[in-house]
Amino acid sequence: MMQRRTKDVLVVVVGAGFSGIGAAVQLRQEGFRDLLVLERAADVGGTWRDNTYPGCACDVPSSLYSYSFTPHHPWPRVFAGHREIHAYLRATADRWELGEVLRFGVHVKRASWDRGASRWRLETSDGDYSAAALVLATGPWHRPRLPDVPGLDAFPGPVFHTSRWDHSVDLTGRRVAVVGSGASAVQVVPAIEARARVVHLFQRTAQWLLPKPDFPVPAALDWCLHRMPGARRAVRAGQYWLQECFVLAFRHLWLARLLQYAGRAHLRLAVRDRQLRRALTPQHTIGCKRLLSSSTYYPACAKPHVHLHPTAVSAVHGEHIVGADGTRAEADVLILATGFHVGELPLSRELHGVDGTTLHERWGTRREAYLGTTVSGFPNLFLLLGPNLLTGATSTLTVLEAQLTYLRAALAHLRDSGAASLDVLPGVQAAYNSAVQRALRTTVYNAGGCTSYYLGPDGRNTVCWPWSTGRLVRRLSRFDPGDYRCAPTRGTTAPGRLPRPAPPDEDGAGP
Repeated sequence: MMQRRTKDVLVVVVGAGFSGIGAAVQLRQEGFRDLLVLERAADVGGTWRDNTYPGCACDVPSSLYSYSFTPHHPWPRVFAGHREIHAYLRATADRWELGEVLRFGVHVKRASWDRGASRWRLETSDGDYSAAALVLATGPWHRPRLPDVPGLDAFPGPVFHTSRWDHSVDLTGRRVAVVGSGASAVQVVPAIEARARVVHLFQRTAQWLLPKPDFPVPAALDWCLHRMPGARRAVRAGQYWLQECFVLAFRHLWLARLLQYAGRAHLRLAVRDRQLRRALTPQHTIGCKRLLSSSTYYPACAKPHVHLHPTAVSAVHGEHIVGADGTRAEADVLILATGFHVGELPLSRELHGVDGTTLHERWGTRREAYLGTTVSGFPNLFLLLGPNLLTGATSTLTVLEAQLTYLRAALAHLRDSGAASLDVLPGVQAAYNSAVQRALRTTVYNAGGCTSYYLGPDGRNTVCWPWSTGRLVRRLSRFDPGDYRCAPTRGTTAPGRLPRPAPPDEDGAGP
């Protein structure tokens, strides 16, 4: 029987969303030309490819939600919609000529560390791959969370999650039930209520909302941002510091409670009905759950044909949706705005480290990594947007680019030192995570009086960064080889060794 040929690559990146595209660009800039990006879908985009529901948009200003190395894009609005963001990612991939390293339709089934060769062995739908370094850019917003509700599978009409929107279903004149009150529900309800005959919104937990100053970007301002880099940097810096004010409030409960006055005022101005306003008023401190912003959600909830049910869904009986408080609503279409399995990294159950243990087994209920990027026992593995790096307000691209700086430095050290592998020391990882958990105790993420996807089954916060964004950027800007066990190569031609970069092509790469 003929043995399958293994494709040997220096670096494999899994995923072609913001993280994967950013990693490919930055590593090629560092001189690592022998890399591939494996993407399961047929296009780049990640969550912005998958989420196409009406009203889907970013909660962070567009100027912050873009790469620093591809800063300008003709954003039509202050907060870009999913189509514009997806188009931006496609344009970025084209601008930096990533077509030659992108491999679509490739599903990574298993990855194992080969101690003898100091390489990762990947089993994929496209055959076997071998890589000296493996970068997981699969993102935390990947697998939809579907509610375990008796009778849901017997609902007679269309049922779909917001991230798997069925565009063949016409909502015009129909009775629509929306389950959930998080970010996707806040966006989708105002976008569909005008078409539906009636909307039933099942809200398990009321959310804090602040106004969203979204408006079209004037042509003159867009021209200035394109022609005047200084103006673009000033706008980006101003929006960064505004977001950082929220991060500061979330680190101090008394400041967060002051911020709630803005949330209460927003609710009072938009909703006059006292009973409805009471049902929409959260019982936890702002920032305990992901902060949401919308100037259209409260007015939509106040419409006479939109009915808020402040209860979880306990069962589905035919076309009747039954709340935990006994209320019932009839619906023709059921939309699940129930979020994602943020706490579970895709591939964690199929990723085997030095002793054969999977990453899922190693973590158990405690997802942790060093600087959210490397995990002891998994050499030359780098996680993007890994554990305890998000703040609830900062642009994820700020975090991502800080990580990419660290990734570049780590792989450059491997290349320049001639080492075969880097494995973070267990004591270093443990000490770092102990400090993170101690600092989180007094933040609103942990002490705000709610349950959220920030917290794991044991109550441990596996998502949030407890300090300022500036501190995060500074920590990730410096790679210290002393934090790692560096395994030497077994000779100058060892397969795990990263070679020095070849001279760039005469025309260069990128713009």
